[in-house]
Amino acid sequence: VQLQASGGGLVQAGGSLRLSCVVSGNAYSSTVMGWFRQAPGKERDFVAAFRWGTRRTYYADDVKGRFTISRDPANKVLYLQMDNLKPEDTAVYYCAMSRTGGLRSVADYNYWGQGTQVTVSS
Repeated sequence: VQLQASGGGLVQAGGSLRLSCVVSGNAYSSTVMGWFRQAPGKERDFVAAFRWGTRRTYYADDVKGRFTISRDPANKVLYLQMDNLKPEDTAVYYCAMSRTGGLRSVADYNYWGQGTQVTVSS
């Protein structure tokens, strides 16, 4: 399984970006796909996740109402729509796949993409 994230960039505060994560290989054994982010000098933090079986979505409190996670199962693409971006959203964003069923911890995920940089200017 390989994950390829894209869509990052530089945007002003209040702007929007949509991140994409293309999955190659056998994605059907996964139970959860998620997005994490890591700012310089900080730990990698949970942002959002999508559980395949229930189609339920989960969000970190600081992005709830601004970010939306979705997927295109036919094309095996995971999206993260980010609206009303803030400077504190600046980080490298990673997509990941979990076969464990857990979703909020880095340790729950088995596969990781390479990351895409999001920079929000004030």
